Amino acid sequence: MENCGDLPERRGLRPFDAEEFRENAHRVVDFIADYYRDIEKFPVRSQVQPGYLQSLLPDNAPEYPETLESVLNDIQNKIIRGITHWQSPNFFAFYPSNSSTAGLLGEMLSGGFNVIGFSWITSPAATELEAIVLDWLGKIINLPEAFLLSVVAGKGGGVIQGTASEAILVALLAARDKALKAMGMGSLERLVVYGSDQTHSSLEKACMIAGIQKTNFKALPTNSSMNYALSPEVLKKAISDDLSAGLRPFFLCATVGTTSSTAVDPLMELGKISQDHGMWLHVDAAYAGSACICPEYRHYLDGVELADSFNMNAHKWLLTNFDCSALWVKASESNTVVDYKDWQVPLGRRFRSLKLWMVLRLYGVTNLRTYIRNHIDLAKHFEELVRGDAKFEERAYHKSPANFSSTLIYK
Repeated sequence: MENCGDLPERRGLRPFDAEEFRENAHRVVDFIADYYRDIEKFPVRSQVQPGYLQSLLPDNAPEYPETLESVLNDIQNKIIRGITHWQSPNFFAFYPSNSSTAGLLGEMLSGGFNVIGFSWITSPAATELEAIVLDWLGKIINLPEAFLLSVVAGKGGGVIQGTASEAILVALLAARDKALKAMGMGSLERLVVYGSDQTHSSLEKACMIAGIQKTNFKALPTNSSMNYALSPEVLKKAISDDLSAGLRPFFLCATVGTTSSTAVDPLMELGKISQDHGMWLHVDAAYAGSACICPEYRHYLDGVELADSFNMNAHKWLLTNFDCSALWVKASESNTVVDYKDWQVPLGRRFRSLKLWMVLRLYGVTNLRTYIRNHIDLAKHFEELVRGDAKFEERAYHKSPANFSSTLIYK
């Protein structure tokens, strides 16, 4: 028989104690604050080699508890050296630093509540706040009412996905099911998806997941004559050829601000073509959509009223910590309440709307617009500097939402 004296020790683990949490949380907040204070001292890109961490950490998890001080010391001395510091002011890859005080505080609250809000009943506030804050953001960028959940006549609404890749996949799956219901379930191999050669690679990945034939994903060519935007004439020709071959065009992904060239596809013309052929039009504005909170850049979204779905990443240019990708759809099958498990691939979901809500409330739309405009001014200044430097040559240029979409090659 086991020694009963062991039982109190086994029962002694308290996963959460309010006062212990208060003390330790203060120390973690101090650690994070010190990290941001010193972030410019670190090399932006990690200098370690693959496998560096294996030799620094034990082979097995500890049998008994360690102190928070010990863990933080390891983070300071072993983990930070292996981090590429995305929030450094010296980080110029991919997209701007996306962290903010408001976003971090929202993440803390989300982690503290730790709700798994896959349906309304699992946490009504999580569902309803997400619907409200997505309507707020939709109104800020002047989306058509058909995309808003709060409008009585509207049938659509917004949902927070993890990334734009997830948003594209969800839109594609919805479009696929809609097409197959009309054509018959045996018609999958005939379905055709269109994008441009500038469209994000996540569209091709989504096609693979959705079962679209590899040859039926069409990355249509672009060129400098249209500043690498998708030509409506090229799209028309591709659709005509595919129809003649007995295929069924059903999905087009247009982009506002492509990754490689920040090209802006002509939404109005592409939308009309999509409507003429009964195709689902998805607009991917993952990075550049945030600029459209400024009225002077909203015209880049002209034609979005012809789209079936629209996506932008608040975690790219709107001070909302990763991950927070906003997807709006025009039509849904919602009942009295929204169950967001039906608007995404996974079942469980985090309380992500808290951080976007806090960003909008603690900064306000006016300050967010000023933030965007300041970045655009910096981009213009950078453009002037580069154009005046003989070491660079300009390969492409057009006025994108950032007003700097030149592709510049270092000689």
